[in-house]
Formats: sequence, C-alpha cells, structure tokens
Amino acid sequence: MDQLTAKRLLSEGAFFILLDVPEGTEFGIDMKSWNTGEKFRGVKMIPPGIHYIFFSSVSNTGDVAPRIGFFKTFRKSEVLVKKWDKVNECISKEEVSEDEVVRIKENILLLDNFLGPYPYDIHEKWNDLTSCITTSLVEAISPVSGYVQSALELESCSDAERPRGKRKSENNKDCDQSSPKTSRLTENTEHTFLPNLKIKEGTELRLTAFPARTYPENSTPSEVTKHSLDHSYVLDQMISKYTISTEILGEMQICYICFLVGHSLEAFEQWKKLFNLFCSCEIGIKKHIKLYDIFISIAEIHIQEIPEEFIADIVTNSNFAYVKLKQLYRAVKDANVNGQFKTKMGRFIHNLTTKYQWDFDHLDSEDEDEAPVIVEI
Repeated sequence: MDQLTAKRLLSEGAFFILLDVPEGTEFGIDMKSWNTGEKFRGVKMIPPGIHYIFFSSVSNTGDVAPRIGFFKTFRKSEVLVKKWDKVNECISKEEVSEDEVVRIKENILLLDNFLGPYPYDIHEKWNDLTSCITTSLVEAISPVSGYVQSALELESCSDAERPRGKRKSENNKDCDQSSPKTSRLTENTEHTFLPNLKIKEGTELRLTAFPARTYPENSTPSEVTKHSLDHSYVLDQMISKYTISTEILGEMQICYICFLVGHSLEAFEQWKKLFNLFCSCEIGIKKHIKLYDIFISIAEIHIQEIPEEFIADIVTNSNFAYVKLKQLYRAVKDANVNGQFKTKMGRFIHNLTTKYQWDFDHLDSEDEDEAPVIVEI
C-alpha cells in the first residue's frame, strides 16, 4: 500500500491480538489465509468496518480441522484481544481480563514485529462483498454460539424427541411383496441401527425462513398458478421480514461469505434460494427496481468468485445460475423499466457470455425441462 494509506491505518486501523496460537495453525481474515509462524500474535492495520476472521487447527501430521469463523465489526483503533484454547483447539470464548487488555494496549508498539499487516490489496473487493451487510443483520444471522462452523455439531436426540409409532415397513402393509429380501433387511437396518441425531442448538446460522406458501391465503386455482410462475409475492413477503429492504441482499452476501470463506454448506443453500428468488420474479422487477439494480452488481461479483463446480449440477448436467439468469434476462427485456437498468443487465450478460461462453441469444426457446412433452397414445 502507499505510504499515506499505511500511515492512516497505523493510526486508525484496528488490532486483532491472538495469544498462544500454535505454530502452523491456519488463520485468515476476509479472503486471505496463512499458516501461522512462531512469532505470530495477530493482525494490525485492520480498516474499520465488518470483517470475517477464520481459523483451522492443524495436527502434527498436517491434518486440517474443519474451518471455524466469526464476523466482527472493528471500530477505529480498536484492540481486540483473544487467547487460543489448547483443549478445544480453537479461539477461546472466554473474555480476556481488562487488566491484561490495558497492558497490551499500553505496549502495543512492542508487539509490532509480531503482528501481520492487513492484506490491503483485497480491501476494495471486500467492501463490494459486504456493501449491504449491517452489524445488526450480522448479529441476527450469526449462530448463538458466535461461531460459523463448516461442520455443524450434532448431538443425539433425547428419548422424548425420538419419533414414536411403528416403523415405516410395518405401516406400509401394501408395499411391494416381490422386493428382494435384502432390500427389506436394509430398510429395517436403517431404522434400527442409525442414530437419531440433530444439530446442536445454537450452532446453526439463524437464516430468514421462506414463507410456507408461494401464494396468498384463499387464492383461487388460477392465482396459485400465477404465483407459482412469478414469485414476486414471495419476494414481498421476504422483504417485509427485514428492517430495510436491502438487508435481504445483505443476508445473501453473508451467506456467500460463510460459504466461500467459511465453507458452510447451509449458507450456500440459502444463497441459492435467495439467488433463485430474485431471478424468478417479473412484477417484482419493476416494483423493486433499485433493489434489482444492487442485485445485479452483487450477482456479477458472486458469479465471478464462486467455483463453477458449485453452480453446475453434474447429475442433471445443468448450471442453475445460467438457467436462472437466462430467466431473469428474459423478464428484464420484457419488463417496462428504465433503459439504464436494461443496459446494465445487458452488460452483465455480455460479460458472462465472454467469460463462460454461456448462450443468452435464444431466450424464446424452451429449456428442456420446461418444453412440452409429446406422448404417443
């Protein structure tokens, strides 16, 4: 970074002090990670704002544990002090004593050679990735435990929580009697020997739930069909759950970071659902044109960063991002919206075509799964 920026961050940047961390531990902030050295004590010159800190313990044989991370909003010149928990091999949740924090603050310059500078080359991209995220939204979505885990903790169900009643094989008296004996044995084995597990309370992300129905109550059959084709009703219902409308995009960004950096698959599933929702509306485009303008900017960054294998289904040989963006592009072209937004959408599609060779020319042709099926009688 240039000298002016370096001087500003030295005076205004925050400090994350991590004591007693074992050498070789994988540690990262935002989109950069390293393996710690013998002298590592933390990171300095962190720009004020929202950041994501993550880590993985590494064994003597080089085995890496599942990644754990957390969001932190750093204030100007803030000094956050944490210690490594050697028993649980993670950052300790216990607060460091105030006396020790004060002592570290007073001698912060003595730690300068033990602190790595924040990787400022990613700061601009990080700002783009977190543009709609607010501190209150982070607090609402983050797990109660405070840590986002790539491998969720599971625990056995209590006796009261176990399912009651007969086994499925006993309830289904009309099941196919001609099935092999081994199939029945497998079914019984699954019910008898597999443990009943549930996610440990407080460790999961508190993601915003989608409405149970995609249409209003007491809808006529024709209205149900209409809302099944155009999910603008669902979009309105989701937006109403946030303090400000842009927080729905903030949740999409949080899920993207938790997946891309935090390796959380549950976050990726929510990201896909929100991405699909924005691409499945027609009426909502005109109604929420400013929101869609921001969505296009976010989607362009996300598509460029995400590994292509995660957006392509190897089973059906389809790319959900391409299929949904094709649907959105068709809706935007037909929508009565301003030309500036249509130009922005067109530029986005052009960039995708150039980079991935995705074909958006034949918008009027039916996709294979949507085309009518001819049945010979």
